[in-house]
Amino acid sequence: MDQQREQNGGPAQDIGRLELLSTIGFNGTSQSSLVVHPNGQHLIYPLGDTVVVEDITTKKQDFLQGHTNMVTCITVSRSGRFLASGQQTHMGFKAQVIIWDFEKRCIHGTQNLHKVKVESLAFSPNDLYLISLGGQDDGALIIWDVKKKESVCGAEAAVKSAGTTFCVAAANNSDYLFFSGGDRTLRVWELDVQNRKIRPTDVTLGQLKRIVKCIVVSPEDDYFYCATTTGDVLKIFTDTQKLRSYGPQECFCMGVTSLVLIKGGSILLGSGDGTVAIMNDKFKVTKKEKIEKAGAITSITLRGKGHQFFVGTNNSHIYRFNLPEFTYEMTSTCHYNEVNDICFPCGASDLFVTCSKNDIRVWLTESGKELIRINVPNMTCHAVALMPDGKSIVSAWDDNKIRSFFPQSGKLMYQIADAHNKGVTALAVTSDSRCIISGGGEGQVRVWRVNPESQSLIQAMKEHKGVVTCVKVNKEDTECVSASTDGTCILWDLKKFVRNQVVFANTLFMCVCYNPLMKQIITSGTDRKIAYWAVDDASQVREVDGSASGAVNAMDISPDLKYFVTGGDDCLIKMWKFDEGTVIYVGSGHCSAIKRLCICPRQKYIISVSKDGAILRWKYPE
Repeated sequence: MDQQREQNGGPAQDIGRLELLSTIGFNGTSQSSLVVHPNGQHLIYPLGDTVVVEDITTKKQDFLQGHTNMVTCITVSRSGRFLASGQQTHMGFKAQVIIWDFEKRCIHGTQNLHKVKVESLAFSPNDLYLISLGGQDDGALIIWDVKKKESVCGAEAAVKSAGTTFCVAAANNSDYLFFSGGDRTLRVWELDVQNRKIRPTDVTLGQLKRIVKCIVVSPEDDYFYCATTTGDVLKIFTDTQKLRSYGPQECFCMGVTSLVLIKGGSILLGSGDGTVAIMNDKFKVTKKEKIEKAGAITSITLRGKGHQFFVGTNNSHIYRFNLPEFTYEMTSTCHYNEVNDICFPCGASDLFVTCSKNDIRVWLTESGKELIRINVPNMTCHAVALMPDGKSIVSAWDDNKIRSFFPQSGKLMYQIADAHNKGVTALAVTSDSRCIISGGGEGQVRVWRVNPESQSLIQAMKEHKGVVTCVKVNKEDTECVSASTDGTCILWDLKKFVRNQVVFANTLFMCVCYNPLMKQIITSGTDRKIAYWAVDDASQVREVDGSASGAVNAMDISPDLKYFVTGGDDCLIKMWKFDEGTVIYVGSGHCSAIKRLCICPRQKYIISVSKDGAILRWKYPE
């Protein structure tokens, strides 16, 4: 926070903290990143650098914030008292492990002993120790005393001839026994606390060469199962550390990625092609269901007594299964690629629209429920806007097309082919819903007259030399401003279709906003500066530092024109007073670059979207 108080070059000021209300999203790419608390009432999962604790019934969310980068793994202790999470960081830096007190929702202790990434975590059965495994740049196993909040000992997870170790699992009856597996390595470990050592025993697999991604231990610790990338399941008996049997002849496509033991000795598993199956102890598949368009299964977690379980996928979907009937329903979904734009309907805050690769989605603002999904396979939508009359959703795509959709059904209304040469990168609509102003990768700004029956080009304005990143229209529809990566922002006369003014800066402009009362525009870009410009003569009125590090990619002015918000590569939301040019609130929750943000028309919320697919809803300060 202190870094953000250096915005104005003066003494530190009192800066408030934006309140994060809810999130839409899920880091589904991480293995075992979805956990149900032992109380059966809370679903725990990572989103960016935040750990989300969600009440399964009410959908109320609590947020555990303390990580500095993306959370890669989480685990919960058997008693439910503790929760642990690990993160990744930049090359050469230490990756943090945090143990949380679940009831108090606060940090119990931290550890910074792994390099770059924490791969996997596991609590011992009586909450005495936490086992943490580093990623491929670290390769270390570390045992941490939970009560004393200090490390006990550590060792290399595998011999140097083996590959990366991917998972750890604790025994169910002993605090001093645990297991690890990975690329050509499978080990049983014993902890000697008195001598501060962990001693491995390598499991003999004979001629089998396997990459183990998940381990699950039997209730009596007499054997454990291993999920492999070749699509089979290994069964290892701990008394001899030898392979006694392995999975069915029919292997699962794209590997077995998740394993859970259920009552009766059966195995619940997920695979890389989206299949969820139950296999008995004889390795016979008794139930099987493939979830279409879900992506790879990365997490399976039982709820309570096991009548229900949740499934997480790398496409950021969460499904709830009923175990006896083996039926499922989707409970959560989000973009799994970077979100490029966001918009609200004119004068309404109840819903908003986002766009990403492959699709456009319409969301309810307060509940985060997805209303409509418009799919355009293998294409990326760069910008989206709602016509003020509410009759169409207009979108800009990388295949050079402008597409318009019916907002109720999501069906295509019309499309403009070859709207630009190098993709349509920005667009805006006029207040009468008759015209679209689009920007392209080749630098042109084009004005289109549109209706459902016909679409025609009115004028092409050709002065930018770089990609047009943002277009905004004034309320009278007499003028628009376009920002470009060529270091210029141009004010265009929409009656004569000529340039009124141009501003120059040594930056790649990423966004621009109007303030009609002040007759000013504000701009930001890769130089981290926020600049105020007079509309009449394009003179610079003021310049302030918008960020301590990274480009400022997103900006929006409040409807009352008194405040504006910014976001960018520093992953922070900042709220500014327009007249003074000072930061008054900062919000932290994203762990990747913020692409766009928007203040809702009724000034109740701020919605921000980021490169990792996350959508965050913030309370607009009173």
